[in-house]
Amino acid sequence: MDLIASKQIHVQTLIDHYKHLPGGLLPLLHAVQNCFGYIPASAIADIAVGLNLSKAEVHGVISFYHDFKTKPVGHHMVQICRAEACQSMGSRELEEHVKTSLGIGYGETTPDGFITLEPVYCLGNCASSPSVRIDDDVYARVDKKRFDSLIAGLGGSL
Repeated sequence: MDLIASKQIHVQTLIDHYKHLPGGLLPLLHAVQNCFGYIPASAIADIAVGLNLSKAEVHGVISFYHDFKTKPVGHHMVQICRAEACQSMGSRELEEHVKTSLGIGYGETTPDGFITLEPVYCLGNCASSPSVRIDDDVYARVDKKRFDSLIAGLGGSL
């Protein structure tokens, strides 16, 4: 069995699990993303049929929530806060350093698939700006040197 067929079987199993749950689309999308790391485009039609929705409705939900990804992302997700408090404390300079160091822009993944870089517009850590989230951990008062240290701690290199 090839990879595509295997994914379709697994997606169908998830659909069968969530299709009778009221409001099952969101938990189903989370389950698919947890399984594959993103929501494959090939799964959208199957989800729509399984939940008796249009492909546009499914795509609309996916595109509305920024946490849903439609293409593979890096092993680690790095988000830099771009809200006003962080900008006033140096996040723009940090942002340029990160982009240069990683060799990628927002919405991109390093060629080795290790890190995906994304902007975020508040991490709720305004008093300790600038803030960065790496995977599920939020770091305060991040400057260039601290960022480099955090990335090195992941096993990556700059």
